[in-house]
Amino acid sequence: MAFRATHRFARISARKVRPLADMVRGKFADEALDVLRYQPQRGARLLEKVLKSALGNAQDPDQNSGRTVKVEHLVVVEARVDGGPMYKRIRPHARGMAFMIRRRFSHISVALEDISEL
Repeated sequence: MAFRATHRFARISARKVRPLADMVRGKFADEALDVLRYQPQRGARLLEKVLKSALGNAQDPDQNSGRTVKVEHLVVVEARVDGGPMYKRIRPHARGMAFMIRRRFSHISVALEDISEL
């Protein structure tokens, strides 16, 4: 059973967060948190928060049917960053034309699984 957490409509481009998600996919959860903690990117903070939320879901007795789950045994099986909607703005450009500014959003989702269940 996977423990999931998502951050929908994150105010950052998916392209900026995807390399960080690739970095933590397949790692143990505590190791992934250590990796993200020392990354300077803003997207690392967002991904770190989602990962902590998934860890919190794993610790919640309502989520895991009353059984105890050790944090050391949780693995990041899914770290996905999808594109969300865009705000579109028009900016004046040369020769009377218009330039489209796309303010991008993303959906960040993380899933953890117990290594003993894999």
